[in-house]
Amino acid sequence: MSNANTRLDRQSGFTLIEIMVGLAIGMLATMVILQVLSVFETQKRTTTGTADAQTNGSIALYNLSREVQLAGYPLMPGISAADPSILESPFECTTLTFGGTGMTGITPVSIVDGTSDTIIIRYGNSQSGGIPTKVDGVPTASAVPVASSLGCDDSGDIALFVNGTTCSTAGIPLSGVTDASTIALSEALPVAAVEGANFSCLGDWIEATYAVNNDNLERNGTPTVAGIVNIQAQYGVSTSPNSNQVTLWVEPSSITLTNITDRNRIKAIRIAVVARNDKTEVSDVTTAVSAWTGSASSPAPAVDLSADADWQRYRYRVFETIVPLRNMIWAKDAL
Repeated sequence: MSNANTRLDRQSGFTLIEIMVGLAIGMLATMVILQVLSVFETQKRTTTGTADAQTNGSIALYNLSREVQLAGYPLMPGISAADPSILESPFECTTLTFGGTGMTGITPVSIVDGTSDTIIIRYGNSQSGGIPTKVDGVPTASAVPVASSLGCDDSGDIALFVNGTTCSTAGIPLSGVTDASTIALSEALPVAAVEGANFSCLGDWIEATYAVNNDNLERNGTPTVAGIVNIQAQYGVSTSPNSNQVTLWVEPSSITLTNITDRNRIKAIRIAVVARNDKTEVSDVTTAVSAWTGSASSPAPAVDLSADADWQRYRYRVFETIVPLRNMIWAKDAL
């Protein structure tokens, strides 16, 4: 018979081998979870970066196209004083002076060709649309008799005078609109301000320059939209100035803006904005970026991003649109 005081000590728990197996399984599970999280985070960054690029590209294209739609001078041409059967348009001017000096350009929109193009937009913001009237007397800087000062404001408006192929502008100072038929100027009488010339109030004179710098779309040197790496633009030209049908899309170098016929054949511009996902991929994901599908007669511009040695390791979105130049289209009968 066993001794009643005899006890069998029993111990429960894990052996060293079992603990090591458990640790190995836990480490394996941790590695799998971290790998899944890493893949998920990479996919999330790619997705959110692409969404940001899409948003930035859409905003940049909207800002550009909206301001291009404003480009131009008066909405309609005036009547020639020498021959009432002839319409005179500012687009026929060979010279345009501002405050006695030549302005940087007369065309509503000009494109400066480059690795990334620069687009320069010029317009006045008069709420009356710059409707032309006549200088109906002998003017002086302090008193220019006009048929009507409708739409003119005396808080810095710019007055445009058109006399044949000569255009001049001058500022209207505070209290420069003295009555409905007389305005005063803030400077010497411009050369085109003669009796019988067409007169328009342009509002504030605006020249907006859009360019890409440091991966930002800039307006007059001020960053407006981030993540934009390239702009490409072409002129849409007609066969003749008084036609509104665009027959070719051409590079800026194909148009001489100082040539009236060339300049007035521009009826629209086509713009491509290239936005970039900021995430750098571990390998090349992009082989080429194109502005749009061109043709043999109207080839698309090349998008060159090679200034960045790692450009192929980014993803891009391209946004493009066509913007008609309304003032050029509406003035075709005078060109």
